[in-house]
Amino acid sequence: MFPPPSPQRTPTTQAPDPLAEAARQRPGWWRRLRERWTDDRPLQHIQVEVTSHCPGACCYCPRAVHADTWRARHMADSTFAALWPLMRRSRRVHLQGWGEPLLHPRFLDYVALARDAGCAVSSTTCGLRMDEALAGDIVRGGMDILAFSLAGTDEAGNAARRHVPFARVAQAVACVRTAKRRLRRDTPHIHLAYLLLAGNEESARRLPELMREWDVPVCVVSTLDMPVLPEHRRLAFAPEEGEKIAAARALLEEAAARAAADGRRIRYGLPQAHPIHACREDIDKSCYVDADGNISPCIYVNVPCAQPSATASPWVFGRLPHDDPLEVWRRPEFVDFRGDLSHDVPPPPCLRCPKRYESFV
Repeated sequence: MFPPPSPQRTPTTQAPDPLAEAARQRPGWWRRLRERWTDDRPLQHIQVEVTSHCPGACCYCPRAVHADTWRARHMADSTFAALWPLMRRSRRVHLQGWGEPLLHPRFLDYVALARDAGCAVSSTTCGLRMDEALAGDIVRGGMDILAFSLAGTDEAGNAARRHVPFARVAQAVACVRTAKRRLRRDTPHIHLAYLLLAGNEESARRLPELMREWDVPVCVVSTLDMPVLPEHRRLAFAPEEGEKIAAARALLEEAAARAAADGRRIRYGLPQAHPIHACREDIDKSCYVDADGNISPCIYVNVPCAQPSATASPWVFGRLPHDDPLEVWRRPEFVDFRGDLSHDVPPPPCLRCPKRYESFV
């Protein structure tokens, strides 16, 4: 069952639309042309959790594990509009957090405002919300990438993603492909966001064939970076599990080679034994904004559970719309956090994070 409609009011003449107010700051054509030559965007991307509602119940997700204390909420329009100064300094806005982004009633309006700010816009979806009408709106909306989440290449392999049938994802991908053909558009490029779970490696062997069937040019394979419960560790790849990692790497290398022969690309990241003295989340040039407007270094240090726990200790450096997001980005404590990590002096939440051990191929 989908969540109830957002409690925020429909914009009226009595209540100005914050998104429209922000869009009025869009630079003119001359300034936009000049910006192409003098691009000053220190952020590679901003990840924005537009909602933490989700119809899925993936067995490894903190939302399913902490269902009793999960805070499901939509981002307010005033919060997203307040991101404008930071979006103007970022190359990309990725609309996705701990929920299903297409459930937000104004998702497409958020896409439009991010594009007005001069950003490329992408998102990752489970596909359950997709239908013919929405697919057409998304294609017309101008996103450059729409990724579909999977944890297997057939119904059995994808079983860990409870309430998200593999057949429904296939149908959603087909909807977007059909809309692109009908509207004669090349975008959004359809990607796969594939979660490789230990014990389910064989399902990934069929990725090249699936990419050909669905006409997907790129698949990004990641691993379970945040086991919520002790029993979830068997689904992850810990840096010390050399033999398990080597077997997974051999399988992915072979799959990537077959995909490349077909003109497609499989990118993957697996941990190594020692830290790589960097963060795969690109903390030095990105940030995460949750549905309440809290600005954090990444999604892994800001999980929306009502009760604090080992997996829910937010590191927040500012909050929208109260704070200017560009000023938050420049705050000494946030600068120090990024600097410590880049100089291999990891802050407490990063000490054992698998992202410090992974490099992408």
